[in-house]
Amino acid sequence: MKLGGFSDYKVFTANSHPALAEEISAIMGRPLGKATVNKFSDGEISISIGETVRGVDCYIVQSTCNPVNDNLMELLIMIDAMKRASAGRVTAVIPYYGYARQDRKAKARDPITAKLVANILVAAGADRVLTMDLHAAQIQGYFDIPVDHLVGLPILVNYFKKKDIDNLVIVSPDHGSVKRTRSMAEALNCPIAIVDKRRPEPNKSEIMNIIGDINGKNCILIDDMIDTAGTIVNAANAIKKMGAKSVYACATHAVLSGPAISRIEESAIEEIVLLNTLPIPDEKRIEKMTTLSVAPLFAEAMTRIHNHESVSKLFD
Repeated sequence: MKLGGFSDYKVFTANSHPALAEEISAIMGRPLGKATVNKFSDGEISISIGETVRGVDCYIVQSTCNPVNDNLMELLIMIDAMKRASAGRVTAVIPYYGYARQDRKAKARDPITAKLVANILVAAGADRVLTMDLHAAQIQGYFDIPVDHLVGLPILVNYFKKKDIDNLVIVSPDHGSVKRTRSMAEALNCPIAIVDKRRPEPNKSEIMNIIGDINGKNCILIDDMIDTAGTIVNAANAIKKMGAKSVYACATHAVLSGPAISRIEESAIEEIVLLNTLPIPDEKRIEKMTTLSVAPLFAEAMTRIHNHESVSKLFD
């Protein structure tokens, strides 16, 4: 009998995050599929699949992180290669979905890159997408194929539950993260506060006010991603100055570009907890940083997808 309606399933990866792909495949109990990723002398990407995928349920683990364009093209070319090799189904497993921040027209003549990338993935031949903590949940609707949207919050909640921090407040670094903040506060049975922020230009933020009581409290800031760390660091420093006892920070996606690491090191943040949806180079790892793995959650989701079982039960 063919499991899940396919002859078998295999897990592949390109160059963006092989360590995560290896961890996922090890949990699933099989080696990574054979594939080589090279470049021609002019920089064009060349991909070769080293084993048969005919009739196989294929999963390509590839975060579209820095270098974003190279990693996105690797994913697209590998999807194309598998479709042309008669793969039974191709699922793009994208722990971090790049180009998601431009998800609407905020002003005249803006692109909507989140939709553009969705169109390209579908055109390349992806049958399904598995991702985590999209910058905006409605990006799922940009696809004309099924999207399974995992949530990293339970992993973070379990970590802080074990720390058993008393007198706790969950703080949203801006109005856009309030829903995520409220979910974490409900899980940890504590109140929330909101940082009222204005962003005069991209990657720069200014603190205007704090909504809620943080005086004498242990605070946890939560966001979907930390890029240059300006938002999270400004919020941490502001609530510390306004009387917070201690400040922790957590996020799903550790983009950590530009001055992010130096900002975090010099900030009021005592500990920053990140998930490994993106690779974090050794030179960016600092003492106050804790990394938690998303591999068990992705492995379980991929197994459920293959066996036509409910993925939503992972959130129960």
